[in-house]
Amino acid sequence: MAQVQYDCSTGNHPNITNSTASPVGHEQIQLLLQVCKEAKKSAYCPYSRFPVGAALLTCDGKIFSGCNVENACYPLGICAERTAIQKAVSEGYVNFRAMAIASNTEEDFIVPCGACRQVMREFNRDWDIYMTKPDGTYIVKTLQELLPLSFGPEDLKKF
Repeated sequence: MAQVQYDCSTGNHPNITNSTASPVGHEQIQLLLQVCKEAKKSAYCPYSRFPVGAALLTCDGKIFSGCNVENACYPLGICAERTAIQKAVSEGYVNFRAMAIASNTEEDFIVPCGACRQVMREFNRDWDIYMTKPDGTYIVKTLQELLPLSFGPEDLKKF
């Protein structure tokens, strides 16, 4: 697990609607990009042959990696993004600042699927998602931009 120093002051889960975290720094972005590309190498994808890697930055600077793991019973496979989140949560981390995602797709930037967006949303809607191409270029969007008008834990409190 990689680590960069940062003191996140966004508060605790569940869901902060307005993050006060400072933007992710250049050094952190570069490390996230490197870690997600490295994680992609561990992908288990014998059916799709579509390796994906993810790197998740926690609010206190820890980075968790994840890769996609397929299964012959297709619905039981898991995406790289959810693998990274589950690793972090299993270690006690639920406050996240950013995630980077890598694949071998050269034409388009890799984007998280709908299921991954909803799992990300469980933990906040105001964090950065870096979507890459193999040439090192990337675009960044907040989860709010990727999943507008979303449903989250605070919605369950309305009932």
